[in-house]
Amino acid sequence: MSSEKERTGKVRDIEERTFQFALDIVRLCQTVEKKAGTARILTLQLLRSVTSVGANVEEAQAGQSRADFISKYSVALKESRETRYWLRLMAESQIINSRTVGPLLKEAIQLSRILGSIVSRSKQVR
Repeated sequence: MSSEKERTGKVRDIEERTFQFALDIVRLCQTVEKKAGTARILTLQLLRSVTSVGANVEEAQAGQSRADFISKYSVALKESRETRYWLRLMAESQIINSRTVGPLLKEAIQLSRILGSIVSRSKQVR
C-alpha cells in the first residue's frame, strides 16, 4: 500500500483515496471469505461500511446543495468510523492478522480526520 504521494509526489484526492482504501479491504476480505460463521458475518459488515465511505464521497461531488454535500460527507465520516470498529474487532478476535490490519486502521483513522475536517469546514462556509 504505497501512497500516491510516494509514487507521484502529489497527494491523492479524497475520491481516489477512499476508493483505494475500499479496494484494499475488498482484497483483504477475499482472503477471509473462505471462513464460515462469525468471520463471514463480520466480513460482510466491514465490506458494507468501507464501500459506503467511498460511495458517499463520490455522491457528494454531485450534491444538489451544500446541505446535500455536507450530508453525504457526514455519512462517509460515520461509515469510516464504523469501518475502524470492524477492523479492530476482526483483529482482536484474530479473524484477521493484527499486522495486516495495522496499516488499514491507520488509513481509516486518517480518512476519518480528513472527512471530519471537510464536514466541519463545509458547515462554516456561509
